[in-house]
This record gives sequence, C-alpha cells and structure tokens, in this order.
Amino acid sequence: MFAAACSRPYPGRVRPPLSKDTRLCISVAARPSNIGTRFHNHLYDVLGLDFLYKAFTTTDIAAAIGGVRALGIRGCSVSMPFKQAVTPLVDVVEDSARAIGSVNTIVNDSGRLTASNTDYIAVRRLVDPLDRTPFVLHGSGGMAKAVATALVDAGFPSGTVVARNEAAGRGLAAALGLSYAPSTEGVTAPLVVNATPIGMTGGPHAADLAFPPSTVEAATAVLDVVALPALTPLVLAARVAGKHVISGAEVIALQAAEQFERYTGVRPTPEQVAEASAVSRG
Repeated sequence: MFAAACSRPYPGRVRPPLSKDTRLCISVAARPSNIGTRFHNHLYDVLGLDFLYKAFTTTDIAAAIGGVRALGIRGCSVSMPFKQAVTPLVDVVEDSARAIGSVNTIVNDSGRLTASNTDYIAVRRLVDPLDRTPFVLHGSGGMAKAVATALVDAGFPSGTVVARNEAAGRGLAAALGLSYAPSTEGVTAPLVVNATPIGMTGGPHAADLAFPPSTVEAATAVLDVVALPALTPLVLAARVAGKHVISGAEVIALQAAEQFERYTGVRPTPEQVAEASAVSRG
C-alpha cells in the first residue's frame, strides 16, 4: 500500500519540491558520513521520488528511535555503535538481523518498526556464485560478524577468524564453529576476506595490505568490505594476481540498494545503483 501510494516515480523523473508530504529517511551513527546521504538522495532525484535522506548522530539512541516511530520517519539506517542497542527498541526483527544480533536497517510502517541487516543480505548475494570453500576472515567487529555469519549460512564449510583482539576473535569463532588465529601470518584459504578498516581512506593503515602477499597469492577469491577507496591495496593486489574480487564498494552499494527498496518500494536498476554508488563516494 505504501509503495503504491507514496513511492510511484513522478512524471519526467523529477523529484517534486519538498513539502509536508515528503517522506524522510535518516541514518544514525557515532560518526556520520555522506555516503548514504549521497546514495539515497541521488536515486530520489533520478527516480523522481518524494523522499529526503539526512544523516544524524545522537547520544540517546532510545530517544532517536522513539522519534523515528513518533514522527513517522519512514526509514532509519543504523551504524556503529548502535547496531545492537536498537534491537529491543523495534517491534519485528527479521532473520537477517537475528542471525547476527545486529541491525543496520529499520523500516517504519505506521508506527510498527521492522529491523533487518542488509550487510548480511548483500554478502549472501555477492558470495552466492562462489565455490563453497574454506575461508579466512580478518576482523572481529560487527561487520566481521555479519560477513562470517553470511558465509557460514551460505554453506561455506569451514573458516578461520583472525583478530588481534583475542577475546572478540575467539568469541566470534566459537559462536560459528570456526577456528581462531591471532595473526594473518601463515594462514591461507581459497577465500580471503578483510572485515577490518585496513586499507580505508584516511585511516592509520590506509596503505597497508590486510593479508600478506602470500595469502593473496594462494587464494582463488578475495572479498574486502572496505568501501573507500573502491580500489583498496588488497583489491588491487588481488586483481593483479588474477583473483576473483568482491570489493567493499559492491557490498555497500548492494546493501544500500536493499535499504532503498525497503524504504521506498522501488528497486533501482543495477546501472542506477552503480551510478549512485559512484556519486556516494564523490
């Protein structure tokens, strides 16, 4: 009903002027970025949808989610450190969020809040064409949990979690029946996954590889969740080595497209998603 009434593209694909009927979608994060704001607003313009997307930060997540409900805010993207804290604040938790105990998307249907995790959904879809092989995953945070759970649920037979934080790494590995290693040295697998900030623009390890070159060389496929830059040192090394590569730019674009469809009822084309992704990295 919502999609039919409020999300139909306007004639000429021109977003209408802002008005009392404009639907608002937001994000909440400790450190908001422009990625989601650019992605969603670009597609609203292209598709002529009467929506607006705005990023926020907060020190009171319960009040923020209460505001989403009370003000009729259509959608809310949730980033760290709020992904676990919002779970008891919603009415319905979909399997994608329940599987990892982490929420990144909330949809408001007339005051009823439904939570999901489109990071998990995106990874499941992106790894679907891959052979089911053992994997090694570097990281132990929220995104690492989403990726590792998606791989296990997709039928990848075994894996190793590599993390400097031993408690977090062992905890994630134990929860999913995986092995743990404290270092990437000497750890190899056909599928290599980086779920750390290593290689991220502006970070202290922007120029570093998340794995030794020997690990990349021994792999058949590489997945890097870092979205900025699209060509991280790991992605570049994997492409030079002729490996199948799934980049963080692909992950973030697909998860954002999943969010977009949940909020608006409209599924953008792959070409529109690619264009919006490029705009978001601006």
